[in-house]
Amino acid sequence: METQNKLMEKARRPVNSRLCRVSGSMTEIMEIKAENPTYLVLFIPGNPGVVSFYNDFLESLYEFLDGNASIIAVGQISHTSKDWESGRLFSFQEQIDHKIDFIRQELESVKVPIVLVGHSIGSYICLNILRKFSEKVVYCVGLYPFLTLNQQSKQQSLIGKLAASSVLSATVSFLIASLRLLPMSAARLLVSNSIGASWSDTAVQATCTHLRQYHTMRNVLFMAKSEFTELAVEPDWDFMRENQSKLAFLFGIDDHWGPLQLFEEISKQAPGTSLSIEREGHTHGYCCTVAGSEWVAQHVATLIKNRFSQLQ
Repeated sequence: METQNKLMEKARRPVNSRLCRVSGSMTEIMEIKAENPTYLVLFIPGNPGVVSFYNDFLESLYEFLDGNASIIAVGQISHTSKDWESGRLFSFQEQIDHKIDFIRQELESVKVPIVLVGHSIGSYICLNILRKFSEKVVYCVGLYPFLTLNQQSKQQSLIGKLAASSVLSATVSFLIASLRLLPMSAARLLVSNSIGASWSDTAVQATCTHLRQYHTMRNVLFMAKSEFTELAVEPDWDFMRENQSKLAFLFGIDDHWGPLQLFEEISKQAPGTSLSIEREGHTHGYCCTVAGSEWVAQHVATLIKNRFSQLQ
């Protein structure tokens, strides 16, 4: 174990952050470039779509893939620390189109295969990307996937009602944004002692820099509003059956976004899909802890390695 830890420390490479314009919208990117990649991992976050929440996960994933893959994570539009879009609200479909445009703009010339990894609603976005780029994409991994509404979830019902009301959304966003009046040290202390009691420094910092912004919270809720409309129907089972050899999903034990009923339905509708259940207690927000980030990263790396061994 000690030797393995030393090897991992040696291989650890920090993510680089940059901004780029995609379809006219400023986009936050996090990436780790391999020297001679044999494939590229494109990561799509959930909602909130703040890529810095996934810093520990992305670095761990790079390690577990032995430096053989370049990794790029693309944030959701206007889920950013600065209001680049001057208060404009972006729908779920616009966020999907934005990721498709990113691939056309940034990855069109990429010669190596692309592996998609999505978290929560990012899993649904990845399925839409797979539909558009089936020749480029060789594998699609969904983590704690949000693919359809869970009618039994009281939490989803509450969030749906909040997101559907522009007045409530604006009020909640204003109240959260008022925390910007606190200095960063006080904000970090507040988050660490409340919702982020078990969180990593990375997650606490991402919360304080991004989620205290009015424009970010308004876009989080506006995106959620259109998600609930889009996901009111069942998944496209025909498409999933056609691509089941390319699909893998990781579910949690008690996750109302990706309940085990969905796990069971996928196993019936698309039995060739690789399905797993995480039983380590890391929860839907795995990226908020170092342990969760490392466990999920190792799981994803194992899936990807197995997939490429099958293709050889």
